[in-house]
Amino acid sequence: MKQKYSIQGMTCAACQLSVQKSVATLNGVKDVQVNLLTHAMTVDFDESLLKSQHIVREVKEAGYGAKLWEDQTQTQIKFKQLEASSMRRRMLLSILCLVPLMYVAMGPMLTLPLPSLLGFGLWNLLIQIGLTIPIIVLNHRYFTVGMKRLFKLDPNMDSLVAIGTGAALIYSFINFFIFLIAYVQDDMMGMMALMNHFYFESVATILALVTVGKYIEEVSKSKTLGALNKLLDLKPKMAIKLTKEGWKECLVQDIQLFDRVQIKPGTLIPVDGKIVNGTTQVNQAAITGESMPVDKFEGDVVIGATLNLHGVIEVEVTRIGEDTTISKLIKLVEEASQSKAPLAKLADKISGIFVPIVMIISFGAFIFWLIITRDLGFSLQIMVAILVISCPCALGLATPVTMMVGTGIGASHGILIKSAEAMEKLNKISVVVFDKTGTITKGKPIVESMITIEGNRLELLQIAGSIEQKSEHPLGKAIVELMEHENLMLKKVDNFVYAPGFGVRGVVENRTYRLGKVLKEESVDPRVLSYQSLGYTTIKMTSEDRVLAYFVLTDEVKPSASMAIASLKGMHLKTYMLTGDATIVAETLASKVGIEHVLADMLPEDKDGFIQQLQKEGKNVLMVGDGVNDAPSLVRADVGMAIGVGTDIAIEAADVVLMSHDLTTVATALHLSKKVVRNMKTNLFWAFIYNLIAIPIAAGLLYGYGILLNPMIAALAMAFSSVSVVLNALRLRSFKIKKGDESWHKFKY
Repeated sequence: MKQKYSIQGMTCAACQLSVQKSVATLNGVKDVQVNLLTHAMTVDFDESLLKSQHIVREVKEAGYGAKLWEDQTQTQIKFKQLEASSMRRRMLLSILCLVPLMYVAMGPMLTLPLPSLLGFGLWNLLIQIGLTIPIIVLNHRYFTVGMKRLFKLDPNMDSLVAIGTGAALIYSFINFFIFLIAYVQDDMMGMMALMNHFYFESVATILALVTVGKYIEEVSKSKTLGALNKLLDLKPKMAIKLTKEGWKECLVQDIQLFDRVQIKPGTLIPVDGKIVNGTTQVNQAAITGESMPVDKFEGDVVIGATLNLHGVIEVEVTRIGEDTTISKLIKLVEEASQSKAPLAKLADKISGIFVPIVMIISFGAFIFWLIITRDLGFSLQIMVAILVISCPCALGLATPVTMMVGTGIGASHGILIKSAEAMEKLNKISVVVFDKTGTITKGKPIVESMITIEGNRLELLQIAGSIEQKSEHPLGKAIVELMEHENLMLKKVDNFVYAPGFGVRGVVENRTYRLGKVLKEESVDPRVLSYQSLGYTTIKMTSEDRVLAYFVLTDEVKPSASMAIASLKGMHLKTYMLTGDATIVAETLASKVGIEHVLADMLPEDKDGFIQQLQKEGKNVLMVGDGVNDAPSLVRADVGMAIGVGTDIAIEAADVVLMSHDLTTVATALHLSKKVVRNMKTNLFWAFIYNLIAIPIAAGLLYGYGILLNPMIAALAMAFSSVSVVLNALRLRSFKIKKGDESWHKFKY
């Protein structure tokens, strides 16, 4: 079973890895994923071998807090706000103690006005200690968590801070006791010799600055969850439901399947459903990214969390709770942010060995400078600076913050990218393959003509509609709609069989009928040939190897198709269309929209085989489709992209889901992925460079040039490195695509 937990106390990538490693070692755990951004952990485990309380206990023993995810609709945003609030209190109280501490500690050296009693001496040191201790208590978790991780041989950033400040604190207290002995003996020379060997203000400043940095980081990270927060805010709380007493207002969670709800103009549609009474226009921009309102009539599907603009409508509920579109959307965005791209996995590996390497470097530098200078205080200052300036946080945040912002932007454009790996693969696409029906075309074909060869037209239509009624294919639905238009009743159908790529078969009144595509080697009625030459799709109806009728269908091309193909060509991508339709039909349609390469008369396995062939040639393939027969190709492609209004199986198989019919979102998704991956790489580059430059400087590499890094400055630099990574990711929020503007695809990457 899978369970979700809230994790408290994680501050860096090393913390994330510590929690993950600790839980992963438990007997019965199959998989564990920890999200540093949302502080959420998902564990897949065998409940016969492991209980939830054991997982919570293991996390607590690792030095962190854990509790079960209480509300299925919550995200960690509220939790993070509480944690940020707690950190803010710690920060303000620490600063409140730090200001007078710095004044007292630095006063004698800077000749600041101080009472003579507080000049350098015993009272001055006692006040420093008295103001340092509250700061240590306020920020004690750096020591408790850091040392616990150190004793478990799995140190994290807290361990670096704890060792650095702890060593300086112990050294300062030892000197304080030596100072007390000199004070009792009235040894003024001994007291003066210790004047520059107290680091109480440095310890307090480092702890306070680290907390300031962590608070700013938390506030910045919470902004990266903005898209998720907006999605949560979209979920309606109340609805008007039909009861025995009439229309009554109720909570959305009290609505059941097949209930009838009333939606008034200007209110959010509470659940997914089908209109049973009324007509209206709906603003679906929040879910699909469509800028224009959509007309809705009786029988049309409406999506929860979209806005009813005009008419009063009554809707029969078809999906509730976690099955609604908005809930699935929230889940997809959360899961995407929790997944790891190859770039993130590389950063995790480095973070896993980073802290031990830094500790080795710091102790090595301490010994080196102690031998060279024989100055314990100076050597200790070097060690503390190295420990404090080193920052695994920036490495750990480099990719997940960008991924969270990127998936949120995608969702706002009606693009759901399911994983970080899919986001990274989109960046490498070289070939885009399209299905035809429901992808390039609107997917709502109509029967243009029915050509009867043998038998009664209405009787054949009734039989064909009865068989196709069991099919999910758009062409079959068109035949069913024609039958209903003629007011014909359904006949009983036995032994129904659907063969993807071939058609359907069924037994009606002890006679077997087949409906399927016209094979290219067949000779057909001249009337059918004339329709095919104009780009119409034809389906033949046979029984006992005799052709009974032909159905001539047409399906409008999506208005956005031509612009989408032009944009992809502008990005120097090859485009293909794969279809089971006849060659002449496929080529006619492809020429309308500008697709370069067309393969017709293809079965699902043919499409799958063609994608494999492209991959063997070294191409990175994006497959765009919507039907059941597209599922194998969607899985096979490097990235599968499903039209969100298509079938559930295609959406499950795909890596990316487009919530609207607008095909220009294919190019938008590719453009977004390039921006996101570039941002990830920039973050990783600066995180590496920061540590590559900062650690040698802190180790005293430039001491011969008179440059030595103060531990307090090191703490400030460490805090800035994490914040800069988050702020760089937030730059992505300016990402915009102007509909109808083809100039953006000319940007160089």
